[in-house]
Amino acid sequence: MTDENHPLFSRVEHNRTADGVVHQIETLILDGVLRDGDRLPGERDLAQRLDVSRPILREALKELETRGLLASTHGGGTFVADIVGQIFSRPLAELIARHERATQDYLDYRREMEGLTAELAARRATATDRAILTAIVERMRAAHESGSFEEELATDIELHNAIGEAAHNIMLMHTLRACYRLLTQGIFFHRQMVFNTPGARDRLLCQHVAIHDAILAGDPAAARRAAEAHIDYIVETMRETQRNGEWARIARLRLLQRETRA
Repeated sequence: MTDENHPLFSRVEHNRTADGVVHQIETLILDGVLRDGDRLPGERDLAQRLDVSRPILREALKELETRGLLASTHGGGTFVADIVGQIFSRPLAELIARHERATQDYLDYRREMEGLTAELAARRATATDRAILTAIVERMRAAHESGSFEEELATDIELHNAIGEAAHNIMLMHTLRACYRLLTQGIFFHRQMVFNTPGARDRLLCQHVAIHDAILAGDPAAARRAAEAHIDYIVETMRETQRNGEWARIARLRLLQRETRA
C-alpha cells in the first residue's frame, strides 16, 4: 500500500486530534487514492503511522463509519465503503435498465465526459500517471494477443478509470467511476455485444492505444478526438448489431409464415 519514502498515511498534528485523522482519510478517499474495498491497516499500525493514540483513532474511524465512508466487520478489519455504487441508487439503475433510450443518453454523456477527461489528462498527467496508463495498455495488448477475453474487458475499464485519475479532477473521476460500474453490471448494454462484432476487438485496441498515445504526447485536442471517436464507434457498432438482430428476427418470422402458408 505504501513505501517508506512516500507513506500513504502521515503524522497528524496533535492539536487536531480525531478531526485530523478524519480529514486525512476523507481526503485519500476523495482523491481516489483509497478505493471502495481497500482495507485500512490494523488499529495499532495505523495509530503509529498517524502518530495518534488508539482512542483518538477509534473516535475518528467511528465518525467515518457514521458518514458512510468506512465499514468494519467483527474481526475482519476496516474497509473503504462502496460509495461509488451509491451515486446511482439501485431503483434508479433498474429504472434506467428498463428503458432502451437510456443507453443512448448514457453514451452521449460518456462521449462528452470522456472527451473532456482525455483532454485534461493530456494536459495534467504526471510521469506516474503516464507509467500507469502504459502498463495497462501493455496488459491490454497481451490479453488481446492471447485471446483472454475477460482480461481484455477488465483492462478496458481499468484504462478508462486511470485516464479519469490522470485528469486530476475529482468530480470527473468519481462520476465516471459510477458510470463504469453500471457498465460492468450490464445495466446499459453487454460489452460482449460490441466485443463479439467481427473486427471489433482489433478496432477497440487501436482506439485505446490512440487515446493513450495522445495523452502521453501531451496533445489535448488529439486526446479528445480519440476519446470521442472511441464512443462513436461503440454507438455505431451497437446500432448495427441491434439492426442486424432485428432483421434476423423479422426474417425468421417471414420464414415461419411462409411455412405456415405452405
